Amino acid sequence: MKRSHGSNEYERFETEAVRHQAERGPYREHSVPLYLTSSFLFDSAEHARALFAEEAEGAIYSRYSNPNVDEFIGKLAAFEGCEDGLGTATGMAAMFASLAAFLEAGDHVVASRAIFGSTHQILTKILSRWGITHTYVDPGDNEGWERAIRPETKMLFLETPSNPGLDLVDLEHVGRLAGEHDLILNVDNCFATPYVQTPATFGAHLVTHSATKFIDGQGRVLGGALLGTAPLIEEARFFCRHTGPALSPFNAWVLSKSLETLAVRMEKHAENARLLAEHLESHPATGRVRYPFLPSHPQRELAREQMRNGGGIVTFEVEGGGDAAKRFLDSLSMISLSSNLGDTRSIATHPASTTHSKLTEEERAAVGITAGLVRISVGLEAFEDIVEDVDRALSGV
Repeated sequence: MKRSHGSNEYERFETEAVRHQAERGPYREHSVPLYLTSSFLFDSAEHARALFAEEAEGAIYSRYSNPNVDEFIGKLAAFEGCEDGLGTATGMAAMFASLAAFLEAGDHVVASRAIFGSTHQILTKILSRWGITHTYVDPGDNEGWERAIRPETKMLFLETPSNPGLDLVDLEHVGRLAGEHDLILNVDNCFATPYVQTPATFGAHLVTHSATKFIDGQGRVLGGALLGTAPLIEEARFFCRHTGPALSPFNAWVLSKSLETLAVRMEKHAENARLLAEHLESHPATGRVRYPFLPSHPQRELAREQMRNGGGIVTFEVEGGGDAAKRFLDSLSMISLSSNLGDTRSIATHPASTTHSKLTEEERAAVGITAGLVRISVGLEAFEDIVEDVDRALSGV
């Protein structure tokens, strides 16, 4: 049974985000209700058979599908310009499915060197057990992507902007490579969200999200999404049905409601982040500052070509190294210390000792994660309050 989610009824993102809803029930509810049920009834034995044989449309079991999950994924697929998708319990469940559902022993992946720490662990510690190999490429090295392709290469994998270094990959270039070499292009779009960039328009076949981050946007629930072409998602659906990383209906309902405000939130995140990055560049207690739309970012023009705005993440070096960075973090009074990001509340993180601590020192150095690096997920507070807290903390380093 083929599903087609990726169609927009409304042309403009903001309207589609608010008005894209699942079919209403007999009560004509304005807001889609929760379907907190593990299973669904069959009209007859024949109806059950037809559903399991995929000869009829309908719900069977919430591990397979659920109206709340279908609505959330339908909306997100439409935003991404993807044909289909599925929801998962966490972002890393979506990430793992985007790899394990398609790769087998002997396959090779060309991946950006600048990826999330847990994704690095999947490539180096888990898939390697099954005879799946990978080659890392510097994200901005366009020639390096092509040089790394082998006869056994099956997938190109990347995230852009990267976590936490905010390095970019040229989506048009890797999309063209994927087409020329008949490879699956798999893009983690977590930092940008579909409001800021849509990798499928550049040729991505799979797009993954940790919906826990900006898509929820308020630090409430875990969730993930895997979106892509209908044939690939059908393969991934088989994998997920039988391995069980199902997204809960409640979390899907929360995430679908969150999408209604994604555009306005991402505009404010980006505005606050840009202002903070500009301020930090002139601060005497900071070194290198990274933000995709800063004139000093080495890939600024690429960012402007493939992103609507610079997103909500800023990274910077605290002068004095790791000890100074920790003093800065401990001196913050409003900004939260957490490993999460994408919240309404600003969050500061020390990647070297938390999210990327399982990488070796050499691996961290290769992607610019130094002991003094701080990542701030810039929230929706008044900018004046954010910058006051940062300045106060920097004055003590």
